Amino acid sequence: MTDGYLWFEGLPFPSIDYSYEGLKEACTKFVIKDEDTVMVSYPKSGTHWLIEILCLIHSKGDTTWIRSVSIWDRAPWLEIDTGYKLLKEREGPRFLTSHLPFYLFPKSFFTSKAKVIYIMRNPKDVLVSGYYFWTTTKFSKKPESLDQYFQWFLQGHGICGDWKNHLTVAQAEALDKLYQEKMAGFPKELFPWE
Repeated sequence: MTDGYLWFEGLPFPSIDYSYEGLKEACTKFVIKDEDTVMVSYPKSGTHWLIEILCLIHSKGDTTWIRSVSIWDRAPWLEIDTGYKLLKEREGPRFLTSHLPFYLFPKSFFTSKAKVIYIMRNPKDVLVSGYYFWTTTKFSKKPESLDQYFQWFLQGHGICGDWKNHLTVAQAEALDKLYQEKMAGFPKELFPWE
């Protein structure tokens, strides 16, 4: 799985539109502002759906902006060279998107009052969606089979890192606790915790 990837901090990224220098600058120098909305997810978790929904909310249901401006321009990816450049130049409240694990986020992220939406998807669905996506693209090594991709996924060699380590242990535990609190009123058999 190591061929054809850009490796940054031990994580594989596609070699197209990513650069080591760009990733390093995005992770260490980018300033997230209080008025920003940050969408974070592991790849193939429904990021595009989330962007479309937020843009519709932002435009109060008017589809003109969505139909006339590409998704890449409305909510640029922080870690992609072209997205980083757009975000640096943009004034006012910004939508920004990222597949970076939290430990690689710029320090300003943790002190800002930016709104953060983390979207999570069942890992089985992420696996299948990722397999079909990566077999059709030209900017990463193609898996020879679903079994091979499954092995890569289990070994934590997915694009942008390991699904199960995308959050820190503390973040995952806090999310689990919050989820259990929010689901407390539902029948226990719907949400088995153990």
